[in-house]
Amino acid sequence: MVSLAGQILPLAGVVLGAVMSFLVSSLNERTRWRRQQAVRWDERRLAAYAEYAHAVKELAARYQMIAAARGLVSGPILLEPTPEVLKEVGELESRRSALSETLGLLGDTEANTASKTVDHCLWRLELLARGIATEVEQNWDQAYLDFREARSRYVAHARAGLGVPGAVAHDVTWPAAWRPTPGASPSE
Repeated sequence: MVSLAGQILPLAGVVLGAVMSFLVSSLNERTRWRRQQAVRWDERRLAAYAEYAHAVKELAARYQMIAAARGLVSGPILLEPTPEVLKEVGELESRRSALSETLGLLGDTEANTASKTVDHCLWRLELLARGIATEVEQNWDQAYLDFREARSRYVAHARAGLGVPGAVAHDVTWPAAWRPTPGASPSE
């Protein structure tokens, strides 16, 4: 007769092996699911960061064109603040606002905080471009520089939140031969 222990030990080994196999499979499946979820959210976060960055850059360009029409800055295409133009700018602002809400849901704290600074700088550009008086006199060139720096900080925080290595490139000076002659118009 085979002893009881001789019968139970192999059976316990089979049960223990099955339990261990189940646990390892479950752990692997859970790890794979979490990785897929992280990639899924990273893709959405990347899209939100990029769309917002594009929207604020587009608005700033419109404000710069309106400011050029008012004589506050030279260089860009002049854009008179007609009702149609102001309607378009309003639509762009609505889009930026909606994208800002998406950032609030998907973005990390640093990028979200940086986006609020970008918003404030952008609204300052709007006030200047439209000639709306503020309590403190403001300078277009400084306001635009503040906007660009705030946007660069936002992009740097967004990249860090996504784990993108490297740094954002700084402005590179144009070669002298490519720079327009002062006072030259585009048609010359």
